[in-house]
Amino acid sequence: MGRQPHVLVIPYPAQGHVMPLMKLSMKIAEHGVKVTFVITEFIEAKIMASMPEKAWWSQIIRFVSIPDGLEGEDDRKDAAKTRETMLRVMPGHLKNLIDKVNQSNDGGQIKCVLADTTVGWVLEVAKKMGIPGTAVTPAGPGGVALSLHIPKLIEAGIIDTNGTPMSDELISLSKETPAWKVNELTWSSPSDPKIQKIIFEYVSSAVQTLRNSNWVLCNYFNELDPWACDLVPNMLTIGPLLASNHSGHLAGNFWPEDSTCLSWLDKQPTGSVIYVSFGSLAKLNQQQLHELALGLESLDQPFLWVVRKDLVQVSNADHEFPEGFTERVASRGKVVEWAPQEKVLAHPSVACFLSHCGWNSTIEGLSMGVPFLCWPYFADQFHNRSYICDAWKVGLELIPDNNGIITSHELETKIKTLLIHDAIKANALKLKEMARKSLAPGGSSFQNFQSFIAQIFKY
Repeated sequence: MGRQPHVLVIPYPAQGHVMPLMKLSMKIAEHGVKVTFVITEFIEAKIMASMPEKAWWSQIIRFVSIPDGLEGEDDRKDAAKTRETMLRVMPGHLKNLIDKVNQSNDGGQIKCVLADTTVGWVLEVAKKMGIPGTAVTPAGPGGVALSLHIPKLIEAGIIDTNGTPMSDELISLSKETPAWKVNELTWSSPSDPKIQKIIFEYVSSAVQTLRNSNWVLCNYFNELDPWACDLVPNMLTIGPLLASNHSGHLAGNFWPEDSTCLSWLDKQPTGSVIYVSFGSLAKLNQQQLHELALGLESLDQPFLWVVRKDLVQVSNADHEFPEGFTERVASRGKVVEWAPQEKVLAHPSVACFLSHCGWNSTIEGLSMGVPFLCWPYFADQFHNRSYICDAWKVGLELIPDNNGIITSHELETKIKTLLIHDAIKANALKLKEMARKSLAPGGSSFQNFQSFIAQIFKY
């Protein structure tokens, strides 16, 4: 195939974006391509702090960091400031990095740039430098299709230029793909118009990003919804991207994984454990935390619960469980700050996945054949829930009460129903097998990835 090609991979600096692009980078590197993985200095520090001492992956992937323009005391949760600063500062640093790499004698010139769709400016830099670009979507094809339809939705008067719906009608892009409720669009944030505007700007920018891209890579397998894939030009479904396909500890986590939960799972009965995780961004208030805790306690069933330090919205104290909760569930409940999720979902003791329905969690749960209990928080998670519950029929939806709280009774009732729902379990196992076949030689994702790798070697 000639000289080893060199690609640059750049995720958006957030947990749910960094990890899937790291999995993709490992897969590309294993096919004989040199990979440089570019992250911000702030995110590099978080990843390195969470890593075991031996970084085996550094032998095949080169990590490089560039400044994001924010100072140490700046609030990176200020979405508007973060976006403005990154757009002003990072393109120049990226151009300098590419120039430096291309002028060196040791790494080979960069032949292709892969960028998260939410950092479209990366592909603009690449295009100006004459380097082919490929977009990588952190969401499923339905969300990408919705992004591409934004100009038409505005023109038709369905949404305004800030993404605000102009009517209560469902938004449907095809007969086969689940429709969107107008308060559950990817960018919807009715209670915070400022945040909605920022998210809408990110989502809208995908239109231009895809125009600058030769391919759109998606962590998906085509058989799940080929109609949504047809709505996105040049999309290649190459998933599921799984860390379990690699030996050792994969870089990309912002928190250290607590592997003690795996030995704890070994001691639980097969198909008995309720796994609870809301990803890296979701927040609960103190009342909701209590209801969830009481719901898990009332089931008298083993559970593994991921509770980040910042999971609960509190003003002056850490989160608190109901009084005596920890002692009462000590014999059957385990709480960790971060878990090796793929290994947990693949464990035979796990019965179901109480999830926020983020795309990474969705694809991992499907790949391991685990039924879902759906508790979406924001962005594409509501549409993912529609797929899980209505299209694929591998999960049940949790319904909040009139005060927006998912009660302990609702949790207890739905989990009990899910644990004895044979049809959902059967559907989950069918999708697991479908995912496996897609990655096997001759499968859709296998063939799509081979085509992509072949194209890289032609550049």
